[in-house]
Amino acid sequence: MKEIGIDISKQRPKPLTLKMVEEAGVVITMGCGANVCPIVPKQIEEWRIEDPAGKSITKFREVRNEIRKKVEKLVKILKKKDV
Repeated sequence: MKEIGIDISKQRPKPLTLKMVEEAGVVITMGCGANVCPIVPKQIEEWRIEDPAGKSITKFREVRNEIRKKVEKLVKILKKKDV
C-alpha cells in the first residue's frame, strides 16, 4: 500500500460490530458473504475478491487494484445518491 501512497503501518483489524452496521449505509463484504457473516445489514454488497495472503506481490497488487476500482465506483454511486 505504501507504494501507492497509503500508510497502513499503524492500522490493525477491528471487529465489525452491530452498531457499525446499523450506522452504515452500505456494508461491503469480501469473501464471507451474507450467508456466512454473522451480521446481515439492510443493504449488503458482496465483492468476491481473491485473498492474496501467501501469494506473490504481483497477485497482491492485482487484488489491491481491484479493490481500489470497486471503492472508486462505490464512491461515485454514493455521491449520486446524496444529490
